[in-house]
Amino acid sequence: MHITYDVKNDIEYAKLCTSKRQGKKVNKTYTNLGRVLDREKGVYQNRERGVYTFSLEHGYGKAPAEFVPCGQSSMGKMKLILDFGDSYFVDAFLKQTGFDKVIDEIGYGNPDTLKAMLAYYVLCSMANCHAADWFEGSYARILYPKANLTSQRISDFLAAIGDEYSYREFFKAYLKFVFHTVDNIAETGVLIDSTGLPNDVHFPLTAINNHNGTISNEVRLIYVTQQDTGMPIYFRYCPGNVVDTTTLMRTMAELKESGINTKFAILDAGYYTDDNIRELYKSQVSFITRLRENRTLYKELVAQHLPGIEDPKNFVSYNGRYVYVTCVPCELVDGYKGYAYICLDIERKSMETHKLFQRAKDHKLSDKEVYEKMQDQGIFVLIASRRIAKPKILPTYYMRQQIEQIFDIGKNYADMLPIRVQNEDTFRGHLLLTFMATVVCKQVQDKLLQTTFNPISMFLNLRNHKCKVYDRAVITQEAFKKANDCYKLFKINCPVRIPIN
Repeated sequence: MHITYDVKNDIEYAKLCTSKRQGKKVNKTYTNLGRVLDREKGVYQNRERGVYTFSLEHGYGKAPAEFVPCGQSSMGKMKLILDFGDSYFVDAFLKQTGFDKVIDEIGYGNPDTLKAMLAYYVLCSMANCHAADWFEGSYARILYPKANLTSQRISDFLAAIGDEYSYREFFKAYLKFVFHTVDNIAETGVLIDSTGLPNDVHFPLTAINNHNGTISNEVRLIYVTQQDTGMPIYFRYCPGNVVDTTTLMRTMAELKESGINTKFAILDAGYYTDDNIRELYKSQVSFITRLRENRTLYKELVAQHLPGIEDPKNFVSYNGRYVYVTCVPCELVDGYKGYAYICLDIERKSMETHKLFQRAKDHKLSDKEVYEKMQDQGIFVLIASRRIAKPKILPTYYMRQQIEQIFDIGKNYADMLPIRVQNEDTFRGHLLLTFMATVVCKQVQDKLLQTTFNPISMFLNLRNHKCKVYDRAVITQEAFKKANDCYKLFKINCPVRIPIN
C-alpha cells in the first residue's frame, strides 16, 4: 500500500494504491484521496470527507485545528476597503476587560478561529454558513489571519470546543474572571431559570415541551446568574420534555463541584416542589420563590390572610408600583418553616378587573360569577426561607428579572436562536459560544444603559467606520461622530495606522 501523486492543471491530487497478489497476477485498486492541501502533514480534501488527514500508519483522521489551507486566509481576491470599527471594537474590548485570557483557556488549537467566530456571534445573527462571507469583508481577517471559517471547519470547531474538558477549563477561568478571586467564588447568591430553545433538529435533546400552555419542540437551557452583578456564571441543558422541577438540585450540585457554594437563590415558580424545598433546607440554601396558584398552601394563605390586607401598615412601593404586603410564618413542607408574603398589586388588580369586565360582557357572566372572579385579581404569594423586611421583599424577588434580560440578550444579540446544528457535539459548542457572546453583550449593554445606543445600534454605527488595506499597514478612515462617541465611552483609542505583521 502506498500513496501516488498526480498533477492536473497545476493542482496536485493523491490516490491510495493497494496491491493484492492473486497467483502470478498483482491487482491494484486505487482510492481517490482528493486534492493535496499539505503533503508533509498528510492533509487532503475531497467531496466525501471534506478536509481531513490520512497516513499509512494511522489511516483517516480530522485535520488539525490550526491547519489553514494555502490561500484560505485570503479567500480569493483581497478586498482593499474593510468594515473596521465593529470587529476592532470587539477585539479591543476583549483585551481591555481581560476576557480574551479566559477564552484562551479553552485551549482550542486555532485561537484565531475561536476569536473570529466569537466576533461573528456578537456582531451577526446570520447562519454560520455566511461566516466566511462576513470574514472576507471585515477587519477581523487582519486581526485573525489564521482563522478558518469554511462551513466544515466551523462544524469541527464547534464539536472541539463543545467537549467536557473545554467546558470545565473555560468555567474554571471564567469564574475567576467574574469573582476576581477564588475566595469570592466560594459563597454567593444566584438566580436560576430556564428557557426553551425551539428547534426541529433530529437529535435526542429535542423533545415536545408544554411550558405554561405553549407546546413546542425544544431543548431546555438553564442559566445561572450572579445575584449582585446580573452576570451569567453557568449554564447547562437538558431534553425539552424534562420538567423544570427535576433540574434544580442537579444544577446546584454542578455549581458546587465548580466551586460555587450557593448561599441564597432566587427561583422561578416552576422550581417549587416539596422535594426541592426540603433539599434547599438540607443544603442550607436560603431562597425566595413565587408560590403557584394551584398549590394548596397558596389557597389556604389567601383565604386566611387576604381579608384586611388593605391596611396602611401593609402599604409598600416598588419601582412605581404600589402593593399591599403582609408577612406570615408558615410551614412550607413537613418540618420546615418559612415565611409567606401575600401581596395585592393595586395596578395589576385594576388592569385584570378591567379585562374581567370586558370578558363578562362578551361571555354573559352573572354578577355573582364576576364578583367571585374579582377576589383573585392582582394577588400573588412569595415564599422565603428567612424573614425579609416587607419593603425589601419585592426588590429582592424581582432581581430575577436580570436572568430574563440575559435570555433576551442571548436570543436577540448573541445568536442563541435559531439552532442551526445537526448533532449534540456541535450543539454543545454552539451553546458555549453563545454563552461567551452573551457575556460580551451583557458587559457592553451595561455600559450603554445611560446612552441612546443598544448593542445592535452601536455595532451598526461602528461597522460604518472603514479602513484601507495596504501591503504593510491598515489605515483607518475618519470616524464620524457616533462611532467616535462609542470609542470614547469605552475608552478605546482608534489608531490612524496599524502595521500588518
